Amino acid sequence: MGYKVAIVGATGNVGREMLEILAERNFPVDELVPLASSRSVGREVSFGDRVLKCRNLEDYDFAGTDFVLMSAGGDISKQWAPRIGAAGAMVIDNSSAWRYHEDVPLIVPEVNGHVLDAYMGRTNRKNIIANPNCSTAQLVVALKPLHDLATITRVVVSTYQSVSGGGKEAMDELWDQTKGIFVNDQPTPGKFTKQIAFNVIPHIDAFMEDGYTKEEWKVLAETKKMLDPRIKVSCTAVRVPVFVGHSEAVNLEFANPITPDEARDALREAPGIVVVDKREDGGYITPVEAKGEDATYVSRIREDVTVENGLAMWVVSDNLRKGAALNTIQIAETLVARGLVQPRVAA
Repeated sequence: MGYKVAIVGATGNVGREMLEILAERNFPVDELVPLASSRSVGREVSFGDRVLKCRNLEDYDFAGTDFVLMSAGGDISKQWAPRIGAAGAMVIDNSSAWRYHEDVPLIVPEVNGHVLDAYMGRTNRKNIIANPNCSTAQLVVALKPLHDLATITRVVVSTYQSVSGGGKEAMDELWDQTKGIFVNDQPTPGKFTKQIAFNVIPHIDAFMEDGYTKEEWKVLAETKKMLDPRIKVSCTAVRVPVFVGHSEAVNLEFANPITPDEARDALREAPGIVVVDKREDGGYITPVEAKGEDATYVSRIREDVTVENGLAMWVVSDNLRKGAALNTIQIAETLVARGLVQPRVAA
């Protein structure tokens, strides 16, 4: 017997990726229901070799639904996730609405999937599981095996984040500005604060009082919650003119000695990671190669000579997959594999 799965935000970038990945990975779906706002009701989405029409979130009955995968923004999640969870469905949410709630687990299965056992054993759980920020997800996948090996004490990360992290409007803006520049049109910022074509912008999300942006704070808070609250984290988040794929330059400081070779070996053995680290021209991964791939790629592993027990590395992943849709489905797969969610009989 398979599961009844609903996707909230099925017409968006991440929602469509979820549909594709569910089919690719043969998730045990008996029935799939794409949900959207009233203005998108009737729009068609693809699921494997089937075409499904979106239904209205506002009047959908969640009785008998096993999983609800949400990617419709924080406001929708705040409003609907508690209601859906109370109806007995397991909500896996992509927004930031629940990531920092003490009663909601924040999960990357390769890093802290074991947390789900205790959560599902609680009688008063909210039936909400949070998916981390896209840039944090790939970071902690790469950090976990190194932390287990030598105990990370400090992380300094600069992110190079693609415009797809800002949604379809952001991707359209990069495309339109790039085309316009070739015919001498003056780029007009809309989604972004400055020109994004042929430029980089050291600003993602709102500024906070301490000078960091909310995006940078998310990396700090989420790394601590999922990996270790004692780790010190500093982040600079930069938007770059890349359509899909986030890259990160990461500097690490450890409590114990660790060599680049030891790090390389540990990363090669870790789930979800592919090491491409040849010290030659092209011996590393860029966002173009990572697009459409499930893995988190690690390259440029070397000693950081500015600190004792330091390493530097380059981390790349498809943000629409591991940073969002794939990780969401991996959470559902973990719940199924551990027998923590059983198919319900529809009311």
